[in-house]
Amino acid sequence: MSNTFDYIVAGSGLAGLSFLYRLLKDESLQHKNILVIDASQKTQNDRTWCFWEKEAGPFESLVSHQWETLQFFSPQVSKEFKMKAYRYKMIQSGDFYSHVLDFIKGFSNVTFVQEQILEIVEEGEKAVVKTEKGRYSADYVFNSTSLFYPKMTEENTLLQHFLGWYIQTDKPVFNPKVGTLMDFTLPQTHGTTFIYVLPTSENLALVEYTLFTERLLKEEEYEAALKRYIKDKLGIGSYEITHSEFGVIPMSLARFPAHLGKNKRIVNIGTAGGYTKPSTGYTFQFVQKHIAQILEQLGQNQSPVVSLSFREKMFEWYDRTLLDVLLTKSLSGEQIFSSLFKRVDPERILAFLANESGFWEEFKIRNSVPQFPFVFSGMKQLLGLGKK
Repeated sequence: MSNTFDYIVAGSGLAGLSFLYRLLKDESLQHKNILVIDASQKTQNDRTWCFWEKEAGPFESLVSHQWETLQFFSPQVSKEFKMKAYRYKMIQSGDFYSHVLDFIKGFSNVTFVQEQILEIVEEGEKAVVKTEKGRYSADYVFNSTSLFYPKMTEENTLLQHFLGWYIQTDKPVFNPKVGTLMDFTLPQTHGTTFIYVLPTSENLALVEYTLFTERLLKEEEYEAALKRYIKDKLGIGSYEITHSEFGVIPMSLARFPAHLGKNKRIVNIGTAGGYTKPSTGYTFQFVQKHIAQILEQLGQNQSPVVSLSFREKMFEWYDRTLLDVLLTKSLSGEQIFSSLFKRVDPERILAFLANESGFWEEFKIRNSVPQFPFVFSGMKQLLGLGKK
């Protein structure tokens, strides 16, 4: 095997495999000689990705369920809303991995090696990946590993951590047409705390306990919270846990480098490139949008390094402002989202959180939350005084 390639994909999770799949779907790029490096093979159903979009996306065939009606609950607000433009969608990571890897088998120009990555460096006009077993070079390395993560501390980062159970009941108790986006009607002792419930049939639902806090809880605390909610709020006494998943996503003011090296030959994608939304932890759709931009530029023989537009910089500022409000505890997550859902059309909130809203919508959203904390944090972020 030659050790020189056109592109190297470092990491084969959501971002790496999304990039590879969509590149191979592009007739102008699918002939490229590509190496994928990861220490492990992705085969397990270890994640459930949820997101909202208006049209059919590149992985529409993998959507296991979708909802057009959602609910929001807090001590101040109880709202059910039917969306006009958006659909809230669910994809299982096991289905994603299987689909992408099966598709890739048809391409002899793609090589996989299962090796531990030790270092990624730029050497002149090439990027080089050093592993425990070898050395590989390419025109560009698309990296989604944690090698270049910035320093994240309790001062600049909240952790979104969650335990989700798929529960199956003997009797039909769920409405598979209605999902609960957020339910804040539970103790906020640790910080921003909510549960969402996504039924996929009358007898099966994902119930997930989610927190935005500086530190993780003990395993038994997540389990106890889920048991209480299922019993007291959902009124379910008997059920079987068919699948369980735990995850931690960084929501950080730290700056994730978009690229590295003098000649920008190392391009970070996914969370590594800052494409986990700082204020919410949502990743799936932001990764897809970034990859689409990269592929468009590669297809035009341009550098794959994507420059943020003015609007994208504005949304980044909104994100950092909201996260700073949470980090400084000026307002709680429950207070912020209750204010939003009380005063703003929920679908406009989803558009805002998807970076797809317009100026007028953003004006209304800004005026629906307590002004002083957001003005203070917004100025701090604008002046670059936020934690890094």
